[in-house]
Amino acid sequence: MFDMMKMMGQIKEVQGKVKEAQENLVHITAEGEAGAGMVKAKVNGKKQVISIEIDDSLVNDNDKEMIQDLTVAAVNKAMEEVDGLAKEEMRKATDGALPNIPGMDLGNMFNG
Repeated sequence: MFDMMKMMGQIKEVQGKVKEAQENLVHITAEGEAGAGMVKAKVNGKKQVISIEIDDSLVNDNDKEMIQDLTVAAVNKAMEEVDGLAKEEMRKATDGALPNIPGMDLGNMFNG
């Protein structure tokens, strides 16, 4: 016999784990670079840019547009990388915590 109260308790437990994992995403970082490393960006698991590094060789008024384009490319690469790491962290937080009910994907209900 399926115990609904037990399942609700498990869901609350998983929600707590998911919230904790989401709060810990700030500690996961990823880097992206563009222009053979001339521009580097670092972001965290909450998709916040932590830092941008621009090589001194690029600091020239004539290169303003190139610096902007490389910065965007580096940030986008870092965002792609951290997205995968964040999804893996959230998967680990819920792994084995919920019953496996065929056809029911409870993992998506916790995405924030």
